[in-house]
Amino acid sequence: MKVFISIDMEGISGVVSPEQCTPGNAEYERARLLMTQEANAAILGARAAGATEVVVADSHESMRNLLIGELDTWADLIYGSPRPFSMMEGLDDSFDVVFLIGYHARAGTPNAILDHTYSGKVVNHVELNGRPVGEIGLNAALAGFHGVPVGLVTGDQATTAEATALLGPALQTVTVKRAVGNQSAICLHPQEVQSMIRQAAEHVLNAEIQPFKLESPVVLRVQLRSSLMADFACLIPGARRLDGYTVEYAHEDYLTVYKAFRAMVRLAS
Repeated sequence: MKVFISIDMEGISGVVSPEQCTPGNAEYERARLLMTQEANAAILGARAAGATEVVVADSHESMRNLLIGELDTWADLIYGSPRPFSMMEGLDDSFDVVFLIGYHARAGTPNAILDHTYSGKVVNHVELNGRPVGEIGLNAALAGFHGVPVGLVTGDQATTAEATALLGPALQTVTVKRAVGNQSAICLHPQEVQSMIRQAAEHVLNAEIQPFKLESPVVLRVQLRSSLMADFACLIPGARRLDGYTVEYAHEDYLTVYKAFRAMVRLAS
């Protein structure tokens, strides 16, 4: 059984501020250690349940955050950027399940730690086939394209609620902290969190979970934070301007939609 782990930083227990997610300070160094420890917890749980291979994709900002020397030796690490499929690079139909570890809620979610969707400076709102999504939805749909279900999501209470509403009650979640604002939370102790993640990861490998699949054609709508950003996002061939801030893109192939979204964000930046 093969397990793919995409790990972000904002949803790690003990992480609540932009400084902790930005290289160049002691707070970031502590946060990346916590991130590595939560990755290890997921790896150990998967191993205990009989996984034969685990691949971890570092999925935060530069995608060079995990401490490779501290990562469990049993896992392979996808490191660095840019990548064609960003947070989900390396995933294909040979995998059996996906874990989204350390994730955060979509842009505009109240009482959610550092809520955003790919770029807080650029993206205000995203929809797939009329349904609001954040990084959980965008990435779960990519997994679903390959026929692979998302089995485990960890993060704050807003993140796990968003994931359950989108992916269903069979999903395993671990709430590692409870946000009381955008940059403050009641955090569980790292050792407790790691134990919970190990147990959830072990349990989910024996569960029956369906992939999150989108009907074709897939219609992407992105609301940017300024009309100038929308001007640039519209440079994508096939994109259609809906209003001053909103750009739409439709295609039969979700992989193409995913790449178009990433290109929009980059151009708008």
